[in-house]
Amino acid sequence: MVVLPQPVTLDNHISLIPTYKPVPVLTSHSIPVVNLADPEAKTRIVKACEEFGFFKVVNHGVRPELMTRLEQEAIGFFGLPQSLKNRAGPPEPYGYGNKRIGPNGDVGWIEYLLLNANPQLSSPKTSAVFRQTPQIFRESVEEYMKEIKEVSYKVLEMVAEELGIEPRDTLSKMLRDEKSDSCLRLNHYPAAEEEAEKMVKVGFGEHTDPQIISVLRSNNTAGLQICVKDGSWVAVPPDHSSFFINVGDALQVPFPLFFLFFIYI
Repeated sequence: MVVLPQPVTLDNHISLIPTYKPVPVLTSHSIPVVNLADPEAKTRIVKACEEFGFFKVVNHGVRPELMTRLEQEAIGFFGLPQSLKNRAGPPEPYGYGNKRIGPNGDVGWIEYLLLNANPQLSSPKTSAVFRQTPQIFRESVEEYMKEIKEVSYKVLEMVAEELGIEPRDTLSKMLRDEKSDSCLRLNHYPAAEEEAEKMVKVGFGEHTDPQIISVLRSNNTAGLQICVKDGSWVAVPPDHSSFFINVGDALQVPFPLFFLFFIYI
């Protein structure tokens, strides 16, 4: 998953995969923007799914102060000594992870927290994360997940309505289900180590998401890219006040005529 011209040691036991690929060539496609308060939002969402599989939503209803607070708390966690962060890992799949991405040996220039978003399903590693952080961190995570779920429900119900799927909550009820395995992932991309500054680095390599949809947010740092249907790569301008929706594999399988295959890094 990581693209480097030669191996670079990340820690005592992990080296980056030496396979090299060319850096993606970026194009000037504009990312669709959907105002969720617009009466035509459902039509715009489905159009964006058909053409891009990816779009930005504004007027989403998530409180700006909550977004800011969670970001500050996440920065606080990632700023802890490594020994303390390691107490919340390794991820199984929840918990703290560093460099390794998933079970297949992929490596990235990244550290992250993966938290269970369903309070009905307990996770020892999610609990371990909360033990390493102040109470306000847990409160911020729980409030944020609640409001993000509402955005997800709204988007999926608009998709169902525009496609004529009955009942309207056919898609959203999969997220509302008490056995839903929805999750919250907080990614931190550390500054590059000095000896690797001139190397080609990828924080999180090209991939698709297996979920129904992913709701993404970044701070004002660029880096996210998506691959569109003509094979070109599009840089996604950062916007800390909005969210980006990525159509996941699970939503594309039932509706292959509507939603194309997209990958992003």
